[in-house]
Amino acid sequence: MNLLLVHGPNLNLLGERKPEIYGRTTLLDIEADVAAAAGSRGAALVCCQSNHAGALIDFLHEHRKRANGVVLNAGAYTHYSVALRDAIEAIQLPVVEVHISNTHAREGFRHISMIAPVCLGQVTGLGRDGYTLATSLLLDHLGAARA
Repeated sequence: MNLLLVHGPNLNLLGERKPEIYGRTTLLDIEADVAAAAGSRGAALVCCQSNHAGALIDFLHEHRKRANGVVLNAGAYTHYSVALRDAIEAIQLPVVEVHISNTHAREGFRHISMIAPVCLGQVTGLGRDGYTLATSLLLDHLGAARA
């Protein structure tokens, strides 16, 4: 089983950018957490981070036939990228949307997710732990789909 972990814009600055909101955890810390969670259940992980929507879309397209599911923090693209939404729908893989902060407790524009309607579910506001929870939920879904 192969999972994709995809990070959108500015997430390469985790640990430095707004630590009062996002904490001191780095992107490498999160990737290690998710790799361990996936690995403990027999899944391999491929990671991608880009500040460019087209690169994220290309990554999803390129890996769609080798992956079983996706954990995605689209960052700001969550709130306005119809192109990313369409890519998620097109790849026909289960995707769990994840956000470190509680987007519903922040600025009004962050309350809307363009991608949520084409995702399996959404985990928001649980910090670093949200990623491992999203991974577990995705693997549970994939296991149930195979049964």
